[in-house]
Amino acid sequence: MENANNYQFNIQGKELTIQREFNGTLAQVWRAYTDSEILDLWWAPKPWKCNTKSQDFRVGGRWLYAMVGPENEEHWATFIYDQIENESLFSGKDAFTDSEGNENKDMPASHWKITFEGNVDNTIVRNYCSYESEDILQQFLDMGFKEGYESGMSNLDNLLKNGI
Repeated sequence: MENANNYQFNIQGKELTIQREFNGTLAQVWRAYTDSEILDLWWAPKPWKCNTKSQDFRVGGRWLYAMVGPENEEHWATFIYDQIENESLFSGKDAFTDSEGNENKDMPASHWKITFEGNVDNTIVRNYCSYESEDILQQFLDMGFKEGYESGMSNLDNLLKNGI
């Protein structure tokens, strides 16, 4: 487990837990994770960009987006929401797709539960990610998941500093 600057990254078996503290109110951080207009500003690691095609933030709804690279290459993904508790948690399936949201069964998928705990000025976000196997989790890590995720978190830090 790594623990620096209120950041923890822990792998245990086929589960990954990431905890991060942000200098922002619960309402600000919740909105940053659940509003596609704000997600598009920070979700992708630079120089990549996130472009939302659609978002229906409700149980059974989904977020369909592309990670767009510097050469305009697109990698599509979706998050299908299976649980939402306002300003507390949401969870769902994360998967690679085509531009229409059809899951790419040749690529690994995961289940995420994201919780939010806020006080006056700070919010702790915990990501619980589970994979079908340790090998699939390793495949995500080999694709640069950790580095990309950390880059996105830095992007969100910068947005919060600027008062989103």
